Amino acid sequence: MGEEFLRLIRTRRSIRRYSEREIGEEEIKKILECAMQAPSAGNEQPWHFIVVRDKSKLKELSEIHPYGKMLSEASAAIVVCCDPSLSKYKLPMWIQDCSAATQNILLAARALGIGSCWIGVYPNESRMNPIAKALGVPEHVVVFSIVSLGYPRSEDEFFEADRFKKERVHHEKW
Repeated sequence: MGEEFLRLIRTRRSIRRYSEREIGEEEIKKILECAMQAPSAGNEQPWHFIVVRDKSKLKELSEIHPYGKMLSEASAAIVVCCDPSLSKYKLPMWIQDCSAATQNILLAARALGIGSCWIGVYPNESRMNPIAKALGVPEHVVVFSIVSLGYPRSEDEFFEADRFKKERVHHEKW
């Protein structure tokens, strides 16, 4: 089990081309359950998730975001949002919380054989505002990221690459 999980991490890739195979509701639910298992500061869990499956809405999002073209081919997308009013901290700890939730979405999708791509939104207001408007997000809620989801055109997309850089590891001090 441990080695299998490590292999999933090593073979997680940003998949931008998808087959026409649809993702089932059960898979989406499993992915969201994993997203909500992410660590969060003070266990506040300040996130909200918008599941987008409507093809016209996915196309609209692909036209709004300059790096979201793959959304027009996606079976679904999960938009990760945050309600900062749920946080008791003065510093924006929710950024880490939503990052962890987004990463869990990517790993859960990979475990299910679903391709995914993290599309950065926050802190770019020229992306945040039009996406929020398109999805009817309340004004006090922050759009953090979008994850496109779809079965890859080929399993070969999940290749393993060695990204380990020994020179970036420091022990005890820099």
